[in-house]
Amino acid sequence: MNDREPSWGLLTEFTQSESLRKHALAVEACMRAYARKLGGEEDLWGVVGLLHDFDYEKYPSLEDHPYKGNEILKERGYSEQIRNAIMSHAQYTGVLRVSPMEKALFACDELAGFITAVALVKPGKSLAEVDAKSVRKKMKDKAFARSVNRNDIVTGASELGVDLEEHIAFCIAAMRGIAAELGLDGSASSLSRV
Repeated sequence: MNDREPSWGLLTEFTQSESLRKHALAVEACMRAYARKLGGEEDLWGVVGLLHDFDYEKYPSLEDHPYKGNEILKERGYSEQIRNAIMSHAQYTGVLRVSPMEKALFACDELAGFITAVALVKPGKSLAEVDAKSVRKKMKDKAFARSVNRNDIVTGASELGVDLEEHIAFCIAAMRGIAAELGLDGSASSLSRV
């Protein structure tokens, strides 16, 4: 089940929110980039990124997410490798992050959301305006995107064995590759001025 098409279908079946779908795409882009960098299987890592929160909209509680999603993935024939990686991205499940893929998912999840938030407050609402320095500066502002766990971002980079600044820049670059799909290519800003 490393095929993207049925995984996208599963995501859209359970997730109606455009922002959650875009988050899944952002994490997928970061995961694919890390798979290329670390010698992982790109389609596998991409599916893990795409599906990590697919159950969140329907089952947002700590008791349900990602547990319900894990059951659904099992019923639909997704591998234990995929399911373990998704379970491991939530600290409270107790599922350890052992493989590079599991560590990358945890490292990319909160960061992708934070990078998106930083892009959305830029004048052009574009990833082209975002760099690692601006992300680090916003991380210090506790009132900004307060639902994003900064400690998870720092811990994720550390567990993955990468410098935080490099990790941020790497994920920004990965997300820029799909900026139009994320609505972060500046076109939203130009529409609002018309």
